Amino acid sequence: MRPGNGGCQGDGSFPELLVLPIGDVEPLLVEGLSGRRDPLGDPTMFFYLSKKISIPDNVKLQCVSWNKEQGFIACGGEDGLLKVLKLETQTDDAKLRGLAAPSNLSMNQTLEGHSGSVQVVTWNEQYQKLTTSDENGLIIVWMLYKGSWIEEMINNRNKSVVRSMSWNADGQKICIVYEDGAVIVGSVDGNRIWGKDLKGIQLSHVTWSADSKVLLFGMANGEIHIYDNQGNFMIKMKLSCLVNVTGAISIAGIHWYHGTEGYVEPDCPCLAVCFDNGRCQIMRHENDQNPVLIDTGMYVVGIQWNHMGSVLAVAGFQKAAVQDKDVNVVQFYTPFGEHLGTLKVPGKEISALSWEGGGLKIALAVDSFIYFANIQPNYKWGYCSNTVVYAYTRPDRPEYCVVFWDTKNNEKYVKYVKGLISITTCGDFCILATKADENHPQFVLVLCNSIGTPLDPKYIDIVPLFVAMTKTHVIAASKEAFYIWQYRVAKKLTALEINQITRSRKEGRERIYHVDDTPSGSMDGVLDYSKTIQGTRDPICAITASDKILIVGRESGTIQRYSLPNVGLIQKYSLNCRAYQLSLNCNSSRLAIIDISGVLTFFDLDARVTDSTGQPVVGELLKLERRDVWDMKWAKDNPDLFAMMEKTRMYVFRNLDPEEPIQTSGYICNFEDLEIKSVLLDELLKDPEHPNKDYLINYEIRSLRDSRALIEKVGIKDASQFIEDNPHPRLWRLLAEAALQKLDLYTAEQAFVRCKDYQGIKFVKRLGKLLSESMKQAEVVGYFGRFEEAERTYLEMDRRDLAIGLRLKLGDWFRVLQLLKTGSGDADDSLLEQANNAIGDYFADRQKWLNAVQYYVQGRNQERLAECYYMLEDYEGLENLAISLPENHKLLPEIAQMFVRVGMCEQAVTAFLKCSQPKAAVDTCVHLNQWNKAVELAKNHNMKEIGSLLARYASHLLEKNKTLDAIELYRKANYFFDAAKLMFKIADEEAKKGSKPLRVKKLYVLSALLIEQYHEQMKNAQRGKVKGKSSEVTSALAGLLEEEVLSTTDRFTDNAWRGAEAYHFFILAQRQLYEGYVDTALKTDLKFYLNMPRPAQLGRP
Repeated sequence: MRPGNGGCQGDGSFPELLVLPIGDVEPLLVEGLSGRRDPLGDPTMFFYLSKKISIPDNVKLQCVSWNKEQGFIACGGEDGLLKVLKLETQTDDAKLRGLAAPSNLSMNQTLEGHSGSVQVVTWNEQYQKLTTSDENGLIIVWMLYKGSWIEEMINNRNKSVVRSMSWNADGQKICIVYEDGAVIVGSVDGNRIWGKDLKGIQLSHVTWSADSKVLLFGMANGEIHIYDNQGNFMIKMKLSCLVNVTGAISIAGIHWYHGTEGYVEPDCPCLAVCFDNGRCQIMRHENDQNPVLIDTGMYVVGIQWNHMGSVLAVAGFQKAAVQDKDVNVVQFYTPFGEHLGTLKVPGKEISALSWEGGGLKIALAVDSFIYFANIQPNYKWGYCSNTVVYAYTRPDRPEYCVVFWDTKNNEKYVKYVKGLISITTCGDFCILATKADENHPQFVLVLCNSIGTPLDPKYIDIVPLFVAMTKTHVIAASKEAFYIWQYRVAKKLTALEINQITRSRKEGRERIYHVDDTPSGSMDGVLDYSKTIQGTRDPICAITASDKILIVGRESGTIQRYSLPNVGLIQKYSLNCRAYQLSLNCNSSRLAIIDISGVLTFFDLDARVTDSTGQPVVGELLKLERRDVWDMKWAKDNPDLFAMMEKTRMYVFRNLDPEEPIQTSGYICNFEDLEIKSVLLDELLKDPEHPNKDYLINYEIRSLRDSRALIEKVGIKDASQFIEDNPHPRLWRLLAEAALQKLDLYTAEQAFVRCKDYQGIKFVKRLGKLLSESMKQAEVVGYFGRFEEAERTYLEMDRRDLAIGLRLKLGDWFRVLQLLKTGSGDADDSLLEQANNAIGDYFADRQKWLNAVQYYVQGRNQERLAECYYMLEDYEGLENLAISLPENHKLLPEIAQMFVRVGMCEQAVTAFLKCSQPKAAVDTCVHLNQWNKAVELAKNHNMKEIGSLLARYASHLLEKNKTLDAIELYRKANYFFDAAKLMFKIADEEAKKGSKPLRVKKLYVLSALLIEQYHEQMKNAQRGKVKGKSSEVTSALAGLLEEEVLSTTDRFTDNAWRGAEAYHFFILAQRQLYEGYVDTALKTDLKFYLNMPRPAQLGRP
């Protein structure tokens, strides 16, 4: 422990307890074992003790268990001690949530029933039951009844002691193991399902698999046996972590995470087994041949996963480096064996641990106390352009769920990302660093905007352990090298750059430098990934960047400063710490360093001082130092302002002088305009699918609060002097607004000048030209957004025109229309139409077409009316609108097209003809297969192309073997001769096939009827000529028909009915034959033969 950090106070509070993110004794992974993988990203978390509860009479605790669902804490100890406690936060302050909220005991119940030392306590969270057992073998199941815990069931074998109990994932079954080898599996209602006696075996631990199909039994000799859920032995577990271990060992803990909150990665290790000698293995399943192996370097008493299987806590003790005594410690690991940190705990002997349901607290049983430690997780999150970006896992998906929460509009956009490593943000954009593929060593940097749209992905062959981002560059670093990408986005490109974008991406956009290189900056680096495989004795441990410089921190404490955009090594500095987080202020003059122990220090990069030898050096370590810091953020607009998080307090510093702390556990999003925006990520991630604006908190710093108080209580003059001494644009703007409210235009103008607000200056100038004080007051009220008050003032002045003008500026058309209608004078007709149309647009944009129609009618907006009628499918209204329009109106073609789209030919033709577009009308008829109408229109408007169009369409149908469709087409278009030819062809083909005679006869009859229609058509045409109207009435189409008549009429007159007559006689002859009239049948058949059309005779007279 650090000096000055004393013990616990009697009231259960800590003065200042030590938290070491990385302990004095660094745990080592077992050398040479294949289960380890390279960590992705810096996994450091911060821990600190926050509270303790003392057990009366100094009774030593043996076990503790925290109910993850309801929050009850059960603890058992010597002399039959069994207590159920509950910590609840009691605050109405929205800002005091999560870890910062004060908590008190809302339940402290002692359960009577055990006489011996209580050794095992376990919760059934699904059914709200508590199962406990003592050294005498007595098992009691407790249930919650009317706010108190009472006995529900009791069981005692009176033969042996219970060593372990475990409920399965759904809470339906419990497995109880006794020291003498007895195993009992029971149901939640108390019935025994099966039991087994394992002869000659001493049991110590038991746990279920997630699917309840497998049971693991831990033996007293350190072996672990795998059984199925019916008690049948399957196999012994391979314990790779005990290779080369000699001597007696025992199992300290077995915990199998059930995946209830999802996994940090697909196929993630989730089964942890740890032994008292500190050896531990984490497996993907019970038969995993390549587990993650850890040597914790301490004596272990217990282990447990957190609520989402992302952190494994290992509790025990180790020898102190200085004093010859044991030190209680809790070490934290990822599922891949990466060491997250070490928490030292006071007391003589730690005996048990248990996580809280949200993973933000952990309970530790030490001697006769329960200690509580707070956890500050290193979330994957960022903040850009009023958007909080955060990632979490879901049990139903293998990917990370990344949420882009627009806090301004309270909208969220969800993306699913595989292999997410980190989230880095800057300005309006963010970078998602991901692993490309499980089987490929490549990684991806995905540039996204604030709604999660991927803009530009970059595939790199360097592990992005550390990522920094500026407005123009993305820097990704592994332990040996760093990659620089000068990114561009569309809104930053000019037309010339867009034309050259391909070339510019190839030239100088991506570069790689080894950390041991000394680039001069005179020439660009190259994309040489061979640099990434060159080792270094001093790895990178942190990076940060601004628009001007890049800072790279190394594990030895060396800080390397590079210039940007031309990367050149400018300076090296030496510090006495290993950085975990680096941050530059807004003018890149100072560097903030949070080391791996949570100590915050500051370094002036440009200071010129002399060292102990009298030599001039660049750079100076500033005197300010803060401990237990887990986050900090510089102000964007002041190089001397920054905010930092120390445990559950936020401090704001100006010129290294602190303001009074604010109690909060929020993560700092942004520090700008003397306001700090933070987000309660702990609360947000409890229900990440439903982000709440209450989790976003704004804090004003003291100078802003003091200035506002001075203006309100003392006056503008004194406040002006205070702001003069503490200048900031936000304070000058505050003064300007206060002066405006009092119509002190001189002070307001001066303040607007100081904060460089040109619009404000123009507004004050305009106010100065107004003569009426009431008018000035109304303008000021409107300036501050109190529009109702401003409108009321205008109306009281009888200036309805100004009130209307105000609402016009705001786009409040409903109020504009109301003011226009309620006025005593005549309303402006054009403004009325404009208002009605604007309201109609409002409803149309929201697809409320019926409401929109009412306002478009009043606004005489025929274009939008047509659209609304069409969307409402009110075709009668659309037709009436077309009728009401004058001829050749520009809207008629559009309305006609609307009718075409819904197949209303007649209305479409009417609209086309009204706007003098007969060709479009004919095309519509053709499109809708109204050929009669098409021919009629073509005749009436002397159009010649209908014949060729008809022929093309008929050819198209014939190519698709739709002969009958072609016949119908010709018939509808009054091309009876062509229809007859096709019908004769079908009849001949059916006759050749030997089809039913009656069917063939009908086909010939149809052919003949078409010829008769053709003859009638020709007679009418000839009759028209006789009347002398041929030159005026007969169209080009009629002329074509006349030519056809002259060449073919005589040939078809005599034989049009021959085929029909032949098959008629054939059918008659068959009937006569079957009736016995053979002679008559022969004569009839002869008639059939003579009339039978042949291919050579078809078309002859």
